[in-house]
This record gives sequence, C-alpha cells and structure tokens, in this order.
Amino acid sequence: MTEWRVEKDSMGEVRVPQDAYWGAQTQRAVDNFPVSGVRMPRRFIEALGLIKWAAATTNEELGHLDAKKADAIRRAADEVASGMLDEHFPIDVFQTGSGTSTNMNANEVIANRASELLGGDRGSKEIHPNDHVNAGQSSNDVIPSAIHLATLGALREELTPALTQLQGALRAKAEAWTDVLKVGRTHLMDATPITFGQEFGGYATQIAKGLDRIEDAQKRLFELALGGTAVGTGLNAEPGFAARTIALVAERTRLAVREADDHFEAQGGKDACVEVSGTLRTVAASMMKIANDLRWMGSGPRAGETTRPSRCAARWATSSSTCSCR
Repeated sequence: MTEWRVEKDSMGEVRVPQDAYWGAQTQRAVDNFPVSGVRMPRRFIEALGLIKWAAATTNEELGHLDAKKADAIRRAADEVASGMLDEHFPIDVFQTGSGTSTNMNANEVIANRASELLGGDRGSKEIHPNDHVNAGQSSNDVIPSAIHLATLGALREELTPALTQLQGALRAKAEAWTDVLKVGRTHLMDATPITFGQEFGGYATQIAKGLDRIEDAQKRLFELALGGTAVGTGLNAEPGFAARTIALVAERTRLAVREADDHFEAQGGKDACVEVSGTLRTVAASMMKIANDLRWMGSGPRAGETTRPSRCAARWATSSSTCSCR
C-alpha cells in the first residue's frame, strides 16, 4: 500500500507518494499525461541538474541565497546530475507546453532533497522550488538550454568518438588494400576496375566529412537560452545572472557554451536542434550507403559469388576445387 503526504501549490492540495522527492506540480503532470510511459532521458536530467547547480552558485554570489541554502541546493542538484535521483523523475516525455512540468519536477526534487539535507522534511518548503531553486530562471529558458547541453554531451562523448574510430578503421583498410583490384560498379552493373583501397578510402572520407558537419553544427548548440526567462525579455533575471551561470556550466563541462546572441530567437525556435537533426540524417545516409555497397559486392554479373551457374552449386558446396565460373 502506498503511503501519501499532502502537498500544496497555487491550485490547491494534491496527494504525493510519501517517499517521493517530487511535489504537487510533478504529481499533477503524472496524473494528467499518462501517454507513453517513456521518461525524460538520462542526459537531459543530468543537464537540468547541472543548470540548477550553477544557478544556485550565481544566486548566492548575487545575494539571493544564503550560503547554507545554496550549498544544500548544489548538493541536491549534484545528486540529480549524477543519476542518484532518476526514479524521482516520473513525467512522460509527452507533456504540456515547453517542458514546464519537467523543469518543475527538477525544482521540486532538488528543493525537497535540499530541505532534507538541512534537516527538514519533504514538502516542508524550507527550500522552495520556485523562490530558491528556480530563481532567475523559467522553464522557457531552462529547457532549451538543457536540450542543447544534453545533445552536446551525446555528440561529444558518444557519437563523435564512435565515428572517429570507424573512420580510422576504414582508412586503415584503405591503406592495407591499396593494390587489391576489384570490379567497379555503376548502375548495379560491372564496370571498370577499382582497388579496394580506393573504395574504402571513399568510405573513410564520407565519415570524415560527417564528423566535420557535426562539429560545425555544434557551434549553434553552444548558444544557451538562459537569461531570457519567460519570453526572452529577461524579466526577473538580474543582469549578469545568465553570463555567470553559463560560465560555471562551461567550466564544469569544458564546453564552449555562451549566452545566446538573441534570446527571442533562442526561445522562439529550435533551429540549432533542427540543424543537428539534419546533420545526423546526413551521417546516417552515408552509413547506409556504405552498408549497401558492401551488400552489393556479393552480386553479379561476374563479381559476386551469389550468381554462379546452378550447375556448379552442388560441386561448390562439397569441394574446395575451382571451376570455370569462379
């Protein structure tokens, strides 16, 4: 049997599981959007924790948080970033608006955990999710910033190393097979000779150009929307809040992130993400082309073993000797 506690927000009271770190707004989102059962990804939650960690430090420096509260928020945010509290992020990826529910999920989890670290109870609001954890922020600038940070992390730590390794392996094969001749193909027909080295060199270059495209697209992801608050005007964010918070994020992640050139563009559209998506589709098409080339190498008319005359099939299956159709 689930035990419950009662949490309150501007809409009134709501029951929350007793052992949950989330609060009323998270619970309302869980109840209102039981769509897919798919939760927000790990890297995204990590990015939220990182943003809240940096914001707490900035708000302490600006005098909006005392050292005790700021330290508790940073410790709780670190736990979120590290994955220790992932089970307390239950909201479906399909939810309302601009990710407000997930931003509040992070604020409530961090607030309740920070309150607990200070000796208080969950739901006590000793650390307030809005007034303390979300100070100087809005879902409308936090969520786009978290998307950029999560994407940058995945590109830098997963995709780029994997493609670099693949490109190196293809280049090594190209060098090893410089003098190995094979039949070339045009329109699925045997054509003039080519070497395996030339063919695999082309594959290696495709992947290298894909890496260049990814590197170039990341330049737009380095712009973070933090500081624009609700609609891009920066209302309720103190001057210097965004620059200092983003500098702390950059220092911790070693990513060259910076404040967006235009907050209205940064929050009104996600063109940088669309660009990265297109780049990834280009890389995927390159890899599909390479895979299809390898598949077609096994087909005829004269260069593929799958097209031997049927009269030789039985002999080929039982003997290591050659025949005229090999």
